[in-house]
Amino acid sequence: MDTEDLIERRRLRRRASFWRVVAFVVAIVAVAFFVRQSGVVGGSGDQIARISVEGFIPTRPDAVDLLKQAADTDSVKAIILRIDSPGGAASGGEALYKAVRDAAQKKPVVATIEGLGASAAYMTAIGADHILARETALTGSIGVILQFATVQDLLEKLGVNYVEVKSSPLKGEPTPFETPSPEALAMVQSVIDSSYDWFVGLVAERRNLQPDAARRLSDGSIFTGRQAVENGLIDAVGGEDEAKAWLSAERNVSADLPLNDWEKDEGTFSGLTSAGAAVVMKALGLEDQFQALLGTLPQRLAVDGLVSVWQGNSSIRSGR
Repeated sequence: MDTEDLIERRRLRRRASFWRVVAFVVAIVAVAFFVRQSGVVGGSGDQIARISVEGFIPTRPDAVDLLKQAADTDSVKAIILRIDSPGGAASGGEALYKAVRDAAQKKPVVATIEGLGASAAYMTAIGADHILARETALTGSIGVILQFATVQDLLEKLGVNYVEVKSSPLKGEPTPFETPSPEALAMVQSVIDSSYDWFVGLVAERRNLQPDAARRLSDGSIFTGRQAVENGLIDAVGGEDEAKAWLSAERNVSADLPLNDWEKDEGTFSGLTSAGAAVVMKALGLEDQFQALLGTLPQRLAVDGLVSVWQGNSSIRSGR
């Protein structure tokens, strides 16, 4: 065998190895995609699905899709919604509430407030058939807020002149560059009042409270789990064991069923695809650039619009 034949054979071998790697990665992605599309994100077999709502609620919470998937999965006999959140975007709380109500039309849903379930997180909880909270958990903080700062004085001190041309006086209001006019503040207040009235109406309807009673409890106050039982905002003190006991007694769902975590497929799908991509990048000599790119991706996007969130010290939230 001459030198040219040997070189060509090695070149073909390297090329074949590269395409084997590519084929392997494609197979991993295909399997992960199938698993994700099939909705088997919480394990197989009869089970109770645990879906968590934790931290700040964004405008598009992952739990919305998980609730739909769990509700449409025959092997899921009930859903326990584990809440440990101060609230967040009002629209995110609304989306979660509606997703919980839709799921509850198909199978029983119990909400458990572990450490904190306030504002939009409480809005989420009241969609469930039964609400539990730890005795020292915090809930309530029913209300809506829109906050903004003005930097007009700062700009003047810096010698910056702000100029604005708009189609009508209330377009773009409120703006941080000017002190809001009485008309702008009145407009914002009307938006807040409208959302607040809707929230209070939900509380009255779902907790079977008189409108006046619901409004008295909706002044932004927070309550412990024990207080929330006394004032009717939740049903009982307890956690997941009590939730399973209620499901067994009231909905005939066996307490012996496994409680499986349902989570977004990032651990399976994104993790596998990222690992597969890393293999390809390494084969191409671009591993360092790939890792640098992953490090630049933001973990949380800013939320615009109304928020329903308790702004106390987040350290009061419990761990799992």
